[in-house]
Amino acid sequence: MAAVFPRAEDDYLCSICSKVFNNPVLLSCSHSFCKDCLELWWVDKPLRPCPLCRAPSTGEPHRNLALKNLCDSFLKQLSLEEKTSETETVCSLHSEKLKLFCLDHLQPVCVVCRDSKAHTNHRFRPIDEAAGDYKEELRKHLKPLQDRIEHFNKVKVEWDQTAAYIKTQALDTEKQIKEMFKKLHKFLEEEEKARVIALRMEGEDKILRMSRKIAALSKELAHLSETIKATEKELKSGSVTFMLNYKTAVERVKQRPLVEEPQLGPGALMVVARHLGNLSFNVWNKMKEMVTYFPVVLDPNTAGPYLSVSEDLESLRYEGEEIVKPQNPERFKEYPTVLGLRGFKSGTHSWDVKVRSDANWAIGVIAESVSRKGDIQSGYWEVWFHDGKYRAYAPPKIDNILSLNRPLQKIRVKLDWSKGKLSFYDSDTNTLLYTFSQTFTERLLPFVNTVNKNPLSIVPKKVTVEIEE
Repeated sequence: MAAVFPRAEDDYLCSICSKVFNNPVLLSCSHSFCKDCLELWWVDKPLRPCPLCRAPSTGEPHRNLALKNLCDSFLKQLSLEEKTSETETVCSLHSEKLKLFCLDHLQPVCVVCRDSKAHTNHRFRPIDEAAGDYKEELRKHLKPLQDRIEHFNKVKVEWDQTAAYIKTQALDTEKQIKEMFKKLHKFLEEEEKARVIALRMEGEDKILRMSRKIAALSKELAHLSETIKATEKELKSGSVTFMLNYKTAVERVKQRPLVEEPQLGPGALMVVARHLGNLSFNVWNKMKEMVTYFPVVLDPNTAGPYLSVSEDLESLRYEGEEIVKPQNPERFKEYPTVLGLRGFKSGTHSWDVKVRSDANWAIGVIAESVSRKGDIQSGYWEVWFHDGKYRAYAPPKIDNILSLNRPLQKIRVKLDWSKGKLSFYDSDTNTLLYTFSQTFTERLLPFVNTVNKNPLSIVPKKVTVEIEE
């Protein structure tokens, strides 16, 4: 008995073109594709990732001869089945071969059917010729579905990668939260230890002082008790004996005059209020020395494909090569830009950014509605360092070169949303660089743009405490 070829057809279809493999090649990740399909898919992808798992390809793909042989056998089997089917298919009415196709009824017929009343004045075509035309028409209808499934497969791969990315985000963020709380716990434990030691030292000192007072008082009590006891004994003696010892007894009593009233004195007790008063506030006030506040927190979910954001979300740098990231709607696709997490739609706000003079960069604000997936023609206001020149730039109308006496190291951005003022200053000299006057109508987000491999960073602000009287 001849072996039956397996019909798991999906195993013989290229996931790019959805057709039976043609000259299949094998990638290092073990996925196979048509050679021509793969080369076409790699045209705009310098890293040459796998279309399915996105793993970067190492070396040139190898021909998958085993898969090619299987596909050739599969196609031969399909051809044989078609011929067998055509040979065995005959007209159910006349037992003649179905050689014609009725264009009016859209069904195969035999030569006897053609001459029957049922097909009077109908149009006919040889079945092979008609099959070729209708197969082509069906292929045209099938092509959008094939394109759609190819698109869905790509989207599924991207979503699988996004799910893995989210998992990594969650694990990394949890790790950082735990590390931060570990530092806070350590600070609180050390602060608790220091305050308990101070409390115990004061307690030991106060107890030692009281012990000395008690010892002195006890000694005086013992002396007084001896004098009283001896005097009382003299008082109980006879008159002659009493009078003989009177002089000595009187001198003994006079030598023990009444001591001053024992006084506890100020400061004898523990100063509990010093240890407990505003305890949580005092600990928090001291804790602020180890706390850093940044007026702008960078959102890594918006960072362009070549940017990396630091773990503390306060600096960024240009890596020079594309970093694989999910293409979520918030992310910039074409620009090396990252946004602040929080936007502003009222009030006044300011923040400082450390900049450099060894590569291009821009800082400013951008309207929330600006598209992040294509070319941006308007909707942002910035100071831009480009080719050694500083510019105040807000397309399409403003492009002014700024005259500066020295390179900038820190820039302060001041936004007064309500008054429509956006000002830039040299932070070190508090010198105004430029002011944009604009009626703002929507939320504005801080942004930093850079192609510098050295980091640009947000400057932290000093935390102070004010107590209302």
